[in-house]
Amino acid sequence: MKRAVTVIGAKGGCGLERIVEHLTSKGGDVIVLNPLYVYCPEQVISAAEHAERAFDEGRNRSRTFLTETIMYVSGERQVSKALKRMRPPEGSDEFVLAVFDVDDPDLESIGLKECPELLEGTPEKAEAMGLDASGMNIDLRDLALETVAMLDIEKV
Repeated sequence: MKRAVTVIGAKGGCGLERIVEHLTSKGGDVIVLNPLYVYCPEQVISAAEHAERAFDEGRNRSRTFLTETIMYVSGERQVSKALKRMRPPEGSDEFVLAVFDVDDPDLESIGLKECPELLEGTPEKAEAMGLDASGMNIDLRDLALETVAMLDIEKV
């Protein structure tokens, strides 16, 4: 079953639990991610597609679609490492939200403001993620997507 995913950069001090509670009350699911490890929205969308395919084909490593998606976004094979890397730091007020099956997230009602700039690739993000295109004729966005796809190869 194809899940509709929306990737949103957001700022605000409402906390992770409140974000999750709010969006699940709207009938959907959400993953709250550390913006430092999300180079572009396509990385998250691709991760969700890979996770869905892994479940459809019985190749999933985790028990839930959301955790599988986090593994793909992070490029980590181990659940614990993926969760640790992708969780926003304690006290952070910047988030990347992967919102599933919610038409109107209404983030303002919980004190969040959309910040599209959190979805833009930066040299700091590239360094944190280990993306290095030195000597290659490739865009860093493509390398971020390759990180997602490589997890399928590493699973074998």
